[in-house]
Amino acid sequence: MDIGEIISDSIKYPSQDWKKIIILGILIILSIYLIIPIVLVMGYFFRILKSSIAGFDELPDFDEWGEMVIDGLKMFVVQFVYLLIPLIVIFVGAWASIASMSVTASGNVANPNLFLGLMGGTAIIGFILAIIFQLIGSIAVANMALNDSEFGAAFRFSEILELISMIGWGKYIIWYIVMIIIGIVFMVIASVLQIIPFIGMIIATLVVYPYLTMFSSRSLALLFGSSVELE
Repeated sequence: MDIGEIISDSIKYPSQDWKKIIILGILIILSIYLIIPIVLVMGYFFRILKSSIAGFDELPDFDEWGEMVIDGLKMFVVQFVYLLIPLIVIFVGAWASIASMSVTASGNVANPNLFLGLMGGTAIIGFILAIIFQLIGSIAVANMALNDSEFGAAFRFSEILELISMIGWGKYIIWYIVMIIIGIVFMVIASVLQIIPFIGMIIATLVVYPYLTMFSSRSLALLFGSSVELE
């Protein structure tokens, strides 16, 4: 499938069952106050990913909640680990920037250019690393879904890089940029809706955000499944 076909299918995918959109929206609302619903939202994202990679075109059911919690926790840990290195780089850079400061007797920073250079350089490097590791982390989660939720499959780096090569780095990056643009569009729609007191926020949370979640998972699954030679 080309990117246009992937996006077209993924946009239509959630609308086949609005009841499930509302259920996911309720979980998102509850996530504001409780931890478990957040894990369930991530678990359902993973369930869509898993079922779509397996070739199913229907939205999966909300059942086997315990399994969904476990899958959500696995997905959370994988994403956290893949963001850990960029976060460490940013933290170390910030610490080095602060450590580089020396104050003169008059209270001024002795070498502000060094401080600003270190801080700015670290932020740029951290941002680039975050994008790279997010790209790798997304396919890591997809590989975990492909391998029946096997946690270790998310950290077989050579295998994951090979899978990205099968997709094609160019196609993958273009898809990623398109997804960011669509995500921004959804966020703008949600922001406009929230201008309407109370009701707007409810519509945004019950419809827009869960729709975006389902769309994103389906899109990743189609990109992965249509490009990788599945056994």
